[in-house]
Amino acid sequence: MILFPHCKINLGLHIIARRPDGYHDIETLFYPVRQLRDALELLHGSTAPDEPAAPTDIAFSSSGLTIDCAPEKNLCVKACRLLQTDFPDRFPADGLRLHLHKTIPFGAGLGGGSADATATLQALNQLLGLGLTTEQLTPYAARLGSDTVFFLHDTPMLGSGRGERLTPYPDLDLSGWWLKLVKPDLNISTAEAYAGVTPHLPTAPLSEILRQPVEQWRETLVNDFEEPLSARYPQLRAIREALYSEGAAYAALSGSGSTVFGLFRQEPAQKSRSVNYFTHVERL
Repeated sequence: MILFPHCKINLGLHIIARRPDGYHDIETLFYPVRQLRDALELLHGSTAPDEPAAPTDIAFSSSGLTIDCAPEKNLCVKACRLLQTDFPDRFPADGLRLHLHKTIPFGAGLGGGSADATATLQALNQLLGLGLTTEQLTPYAARLGSDTVFFLHDTPMLGSGRGERLTPYPDLDLSGWWLKLVKPDLNISTAEAYAGVTPHLPTAPLSEILRQPVEQWRETLVNDFEEPLSARYPQLRAIREALYSEGAAYAALSGSGSTVFGLFRQEPAQKSRSVNYFTHVERL
């Protein structure tokens, strides 16, 4: 079975309060970006036919962008373990084999790892015939990350709590707009991003701000991570200003960075101003 998990951007991100459990209450709008995708393959049997090594219960391999963590720490493998714990009798006796071809950049605020983890849950649900509904898969996804639950829905959603409490937001449709993603040669961890922000109540609910025309968002739609991170990494501010100079109606940091995106009425140039920058352009 092969799935193609795609990424997301955040439209606005308010850090409202620090919680007793160490997480933060946030408010954000998750918007799907469907043409920037990884590829995830799941197969019965943890050892390929031409591999003589003794099989393990879950074998993980990858290609594309280098994944610099041990297999057991990869979110795809963690997703397998969650379902294996609750449904041990449904896992094949000869194990499972996972291969991930990584295209979505790491540390980019695009949710690529979360998308892969959620796709693993969905694939196992089908492959093993578990018959779990989206509602039943939700607590598994929530245990893997703060934005993993969004990828079960694949439609614009307002996120609250850690980001796992979702409310459909049908008032926003960016169909026909062009999106440009620009990521410098910089990875920002979530811990680093949160270390620079002071939680506060927003001046207006995000749901109200998003009802304004996109051209007005520049003055009202804020990602609370953006200013402290731009102060530390000036290239983020430079990318945002470059997107505006190219004609973006709105440009901002996605999630906790380091990708900056721009929304355009007309198709923007594919290339960024630096060969070290990852870029992606698609029509929403």
